[in-house]
Amino acid sequence: MLLFLLVLALVTWDQHSLIVRGERVMIYSGEFHPFRLPSPGLWLDVFQKIKAMGFTGVSFYTDWGLLEGNPGEVVTDGVWSLDQFFSAASEAGIYLIARPGPYINAETAAGGMPGWALRLNGTLRSTAPDYLNATVNYLSIIGKIIADAQITNGGPVIMVQPENEYSTWPGESFTQFPEQFNRQLMAFTEDRLRDAGIVVPFAVNDNENKGYFAAGSGLGAVDIYGIDAYPFRYDCAHPYVWPTYRFPTGWQTNHTAFSPSTPFTIMEFEGGSGDGWGGVGEDMCAILVNNEGIRVLFKNNYSFGVTIFNTYMIYGGTNWGNLGYHGGYTSYDYGASITEDRQIWREKYSEMKLQANFFKVSPAYLTATAGNVGNGSFVSTPAIAVTPLWGNGMKTNFYVARHADFTCTGNASYSLTVSTSIGNVTIPQLSGTLSMIGRDSKIHVTDYDVGGINLIYSTADIYTWIKTSGSGRVLILYGGLNETHEFAIPISVGKPKLSSGCAATVTKIGSSWVINWEVTAARQVVTIGDLTVYLLWRNEAYDIWPLELPAAVPISNYSSISKSMVIIKAGNLLRSVSIDGHNLHLTGDVNCTTTLEVIAAPSDSLTSITFNSNPLHTTKSSSGNLVATVGFEPPKTTLPDFSTSSCEWKYHDSLPELSPMYDDSLWINCSHTTTTNPWGKRTPTSLYASDYGFHTGSLIYRGHFTSNGKESNFLVNITGGVGFGYSVWLNSTFLGSWAGSGANQTWAQNFTLPSLQLREKYVFTILIDHMGQDEEAPGTDAIKYPRGLTYFALSGHSNLADAQWKITGNLGGEQYPDLARGPRNEGAMYAERMGWHLPSPPTQGWENRSPVTDGVDGAGVGFFTTSFELNMPDGWDVPLSFVFNGTRSGGEGTEGNYRVQLFVNGWQFGKYVNNLGPQTAFPVPEGILNYNGRNDVSLTLWSLDADGAKVGGFALVPQAIIKSGYSKPSLVESPKWTERKNAF
Repeated sequence: MLLFLLVLALVTWDQHSLIVRGERVMIYSGEFHPFRLPSPGLWLDVFQKIKAMGFTGVSFYTDWGLLEGNPGEVVTDGVWSLDQFFSAASEAGIYLIARPGPYINAETAAGGMPGWALRLNGTLRSTAPDYLNATVNYLSIIGKIIADAQITNGGPVIMVQPENEYSTWPGESFTQFPEQFNRQLMAFTEDRLRDAGIVVPFAVNDNENKGYFAAGSGLGAVDIYGIDAYPFRYDCAHPYVWPTYRFPTGWQTNHTAFSPSTPFTIMEFEGGSGDGWGGVGEDMCAILVNNEGIRVLFKNNYSFGVTIFNTYMIYGGTNWGNLGYHGGYTSYDYGASITEDRQIWREKYSEMKLQANFFKVSPAYLTATAGNVGNGSFVSTPAIAVTPLWGNGMKTNFYVARHADFTCTGNASYSLTVSTSIGNVTIPQLSGTLSMIGRDSKIHVTDYDVGGINLIYSTADIYTWIKTSGSGRVLILYGGLNETHEFAIPISVGKPKLSSGCAATVTKIGSSWVINWEVTAARQVVTIGDLTVYLLWRNEAYDIWPLELPAAVPISNYSSISKSMVIIKAGNLLRSVSIDGHNLHLTGDVNCTTTLEVIAAPSDSLTSITFNSNPLHTTKSSSGNLVATVGFEPPKTTLPDFSTSSCEWKYHDSLPELSPMYDDSLWINCSHTTTTNPWGKRTPTSLYASDYGFHTGSLIYRGHFTSNGKESNFLVNITGGVGFGYSVWLNSTFLGSWAGSGANQTWAQNFTLPSLQLREKYVFTILIDHMGQDEEAPGTDAIKYPRGLTYFALSGHSNLADAQWKITGNLGGEQYPDLARGPRNEGAMYAERMGWHLPSPPTQGWENRSPVTDGVDGAGVGFFTTSFELNMPDGWDVPLSFVFNGTRSGGEGTEGNYRVQLFVNGWQFGKYVNNLGPQTAFPVPEGILNYNGRNDVSLTLWSLDADGAKVGGFALVPQAIIKSGYSKPSLVESPKWTERKNAF
């Protein structure tokens, strides 16, 4: 009972919002998966960049399949430990929403379920006893870890989502999976997490918006009902085409019907988009959900009164180590606001910053009630739609305006008629009209409280405001270039004074001053008594950072309306601020010489500024603001040149299976006469890779038979996932390959055989690129779709049992030896099985050979490794990417069908498919990459063409040079090569 009361005191809710420590909080969060950035020392950097946006929260998944790759052994140390994740969130002041699954989707292989779970006879995500039992160990261990990090224990976790999107899936039906079983599974999962000590509220993300598991709905119901929505979908090839049939309407009506006692919650809303093999690249996905999309669709969400709002993704990261599902490549950049290499140059980062900071200073929004009205209400034209949010006991009202046609790229002029404290007003009162230019939205306000001063109305968006020394207030309004805007202030506040160059029109109407202004590139300032109003072009607002000053424990760096703030104009990024007497201390990043300007602070006695602990020379601007300059002179850095003799590459054949002397006696015999796979089997024994414990990377089959002299053709049907490829040999004779496509996950092919000698022994060798399992499985077992050789036929042999098959994948399969890098980091290639991709491989006596100038001769796999030193200067964040360039192959006129795996200090950080793409640049984070010491880089070069292949180009390239206040990460534990027992 005491614990229950403690939870109620720390985290509670009503129909309006979440209440943390007795204060209403807008949970504006972004999705960030720690397992997609396996350098724990960089987690704080990402959290600080999210916090700098004005966000208050982060939602995160944990991946069961990565933690329990070996059944019964849950690994939670090294990069799999969440301790540093929780401490970094607390340090940055970010609340966490934990989403442990067991199923997470998230474009992960098997939706985050372990490969061994694919062998379960029972339906996954059902009440089948074998499935339920399989989840218990994971849920108890991860549940305890999350429980220890709850707010009740001094940690950042304030909410937990059991399971994921457990309602229906587009195109699927639960008719064979009755609702009572759904509820029993949900209740089972919740009970295991409660048993582990979780006491904070449970949430659900209903991707169908049909009220599944809403509070009070019966067995398995959660505390807070939420929905998912991805209205832009995933057509990154046509990023300017918005699919209106997906755009949300009526959400607030649905929420009121389904869960009227809980806040309107969106657990996932599209903040980027995903791409696939043969696609167009992540930058195009960023355009699909760009700054315009943020302005239109995000503000539409606010019109429904959302107060728990999570954007997916805010930082995507990397599908390193084959953790991704088959539809995606190595990058999980997701076109997110923070790029895969942790940069924030995308404009939508700044657009989200404007919106999130508005809600941090607008507590009236947290109790406002959305109104349902038709297009044309409140405005002079039906071309504009306006949704009001009524103050609900507070005098502030909000009006969200946008084009009635969401996809409109044209312009519309309108006037706005609203009720205010001075009566009904048609705005603008003075001159002109309001404008909606292109894809845009506005949040107009009436009777908005600026720290005790009533802003009667404003048509321009509010960015932020703070209290300064004494009774002063600073308010920042912004708009698009050349727009006309207007605001009104009671005459009791004082008489408006215009700054030099301010072209605003000021008129006294009744008991108010009305200020009409046009947005210009130049800053305009109006001073009205104790209120200073900055009238800004949106692009200048992007460069302004509202920063919270630290507070006493337990608030610390978490957001609170009671906290003091500082507003600074700066450049690339500001991370934190503190004040010590007359001294202002800032941490942040710059990518060019940058002027810092103190727009507003709670003290007017500041005289000095330090930036990243370095004192700056300060002066006063013409307006009296404290300013200083941060110099920028990029350091000289030396990077390796992989294409010259200065970089010595060592080479070893990685397909010795083609040698007539190769011994595969240690391989696993494909001897299972039955399978639990729902697709059954079409061969005498199962040939499915998962039946033998191999779930990732690559697969190799060896098929032994004795010739009867009648063999002329060999048919294979192989499944490896979208984008996969395979090559086939008879003994050492290359028969052919399938080079892959962005559409096929299965491919059948018939190979013509040479004449075989009667009663001679032969062996087929088949190398398959395993691209990962599918991710979707609610109510079905779709993710059990088999991988590997699914069928074969050998002419002259009507009895398929004439061929005896063996299989290998990563060494040890589910009993993988490299616990540090996890269960999916390695595949079947010989060099991987021997562990040569790890640092300091045994290269003595190996051939000197370059993947760029020499490559591989003929179809096959070559392993190339080299090492180099880095010595990057302190105080500089320099994201580095390994970049492939070119389509070179072994002969003229060929298509360059080759595939490369990139290993950096043993971590697989790239799968480059030359003939498909689109990814050519592979970021590797500091911590994995040693920025001050030795690095080992290895490539597996697989030519699918008979005339071999060369890597067209390979370089280590800086993506940015940033003078940074980030915390330099420690090196990740990366065990070196040691001889592996029983490697074959």
